[in-house]
Amino acid sequence: MTVLPDDGLALAAEFPAATHEQWQHLVTGVLRKSGKEVSDDTAEDALSTVLEPGLRTQPLYTARDAAPDPGLPGFAPFVRGGRPEGGTAGGWDVRQRHAAADDGAVLADLENGVTSLWLVVGESRGGIPVPALGRALDGVYLDLAPVALDAGDEVGAAADALLRIHQERGVAPEAARGNLGADPLGHEARTGRPYDGPPISGLAARCAGAYPGLRALTVDALPYHEAGGSAAQELGCSLATGVAYLRELTEAGLSVEEACRQIEFRYAATADQFLTIAKLRAARRLWARVAEVCGAPRAGAQRQHAVTSPVMMTRRDPWVNMLRTTVATLAAGVGGADAVTVLPFDEELGLPDAFARRIARNTSTVLIEESHLSRVIDPAGGSWYVERLTDELAHAGWEFFQTVERAGGQAAALRSGAVGDRLAETWAVRSARLATRREPVTGVSEFPHLAEKPVVRAPAPAPPGGGLPRVRRDEAFEALRARSDAHLAATGARPRVHLAALGPAAAHTARLTFASNLFQAGGIEPVTGGDFADSGTPAVCLCSSDALYEERAEAVAREVRAAGATQVFLAGRPGTYEGVDTYVFAGCDAVAVLSATLDLLGVS
Repeated sequence: MTVLPDDGLALAAEFPAATHEQWQHLVTGVLRKSGKEVSDDTAEDALSTVLEPGLRTQPLYTARDAAPDPGLPGFAPFVRGGRPEGGTAGGWDVRQRHAAADDGAVLADLENGVTSLWLVVGESRGGIPVPALGRALDGVYLDLAPVALDAGDEVGAAADALLRIHQERGVAPEAARGNLGADPLGHEARTGRPYDGPPISGLAARCAGAYPGLRALTVDALPYHEAGGSAAQELGCSLATGVAYLRELTEAGLSVEEACRQIEFRYAATADQFLTIAKLRAARRLWARVAEVCGAPRAGAQRQHAVTSPVMMTRRDPWVNMLRTTVATLAAGVGGADAVTVLPFDEELGLPDAFARRIARNTSTVLIEESHLSRVIDPAGGSWYVERLTDELAHAGWEFFQTVERAGGQAAALRSGAVGDRLAETWAVRSARLATRREPVTGVSEFPHLAEKPVVRAPAPAPPGGGLPRVRRDEAFEALRARSDAHLAATGARPRVHLAALGPAAAHTARLTFASNLFQAGGIEPVTGGDFADSGTPAVCLCSSDALYEERAEAVAREVRAAGATQVFLAGRPGTYEGVDTYVFAGCDAVAVLSATLDLLGVS
């Protein structure tokens, strides 16, 4: 949008407006110069980026891509926020997760910026034992700090304990805030076992009748995200779960409005900021549609709890996790989440230490208090890209929701394996992108640091398992690095590959750097300089320009084989050079190449 200066002078007034077709033609010319033969009509597709199966980002968005009117904040379809004032009063609810009762972390968080608590309760979940809940909340002003429980099928005992603590400490029922966290289908997705707790309708009726500030239910979409699901699948599963709970609550006598007020939704926030923003906006639109169909359009304002994605967290170079969680938190805030949990950067290594917890809570504090991120309601609204992505994601999520409903609903689809199979298919596609480094992971598949000092934490209790798998982006490369670490511990040295640089630095530096980066991602130490015979490894990788390969690749391959090389790599696109066994290049299956190389080097 062009804003004219005060004098009304438009500097481009004398020039004709450029058309979309002209832009496409110019793009086609540039692509042809780079060797891609495309037509004007397919130029944009050639530059588009796949976000996830069925969802693409185009290189240019204009008024032609306008999406349906998202409405106003606080009004149906609630795309722009569930409340008219958004988070302008004080930002989002900074909610931190705790699974231990005695380390003082709860009070430390509350004294330094955290505004609510997410407590994992139950020894079977590696959390706070129900009898120790009171001790975990010692010193907590429960009328000021809401508590959200995560207790699996121990939710009945945990809810009773929490409400008893409220009563003992003189907290009036109308002053109680938080969520009892009942989520039978989420529990089943995590553990593979049917929920064995009290009926959720009883908990909901109890809250609706006596505790207006408490919600009874959580629709946790994290199990589907952690099983490798796409954003659309996460939305579809959450919607199917929410509808299942609505049915149960209304059948028990609650009105649709009362039932909707008992449910909070939990979503993952990833470092793909625009996808996260669009997902949260689409989730509100979808739930508003469910409420509308159920006859309660004004009750469709979805309450959202966003959690920085566990899937994106890495064990190697965990400091980069701080960057990932910062972007994810920004996206959650811009997307309109009511509460945000930032997982500590060392979450995947064990029990987070005080420094990691401080960084986690301060991430939200800086974004709210210093960046003033919450002072604008729905700042991404109006962007042609964000509005179009929100619309496309809403349609994809609704389509997956309908698929689950056709399978008999969320419970039936979970038990039949239909949900797990679809999530596994999505993860297989993403795993291929990770293996080929089309989706790079900084510090793991890109820019790894073999000499980094390991970050050690006390072991954390094992999370509940038996249901959907928990996947991580770094898992394939982590397995390779673990093999290298074991070899280092057993022999005192890492597996090695000699990088043979051919020609001047200008010819070999780019591919030498590429090869070094690639092999280190698998825990293989690159050896540069000196002769191959002195490198102490049977593997060598030739690094140079295409022109020098034509002149010298085959001769050098013969020389190193004569000197004892059993595996010769060449950094560059596949060719037909005699004596070269494997070509490594951008887009090759790095995991397969590195795994085979470790096998060759005798690394178990």
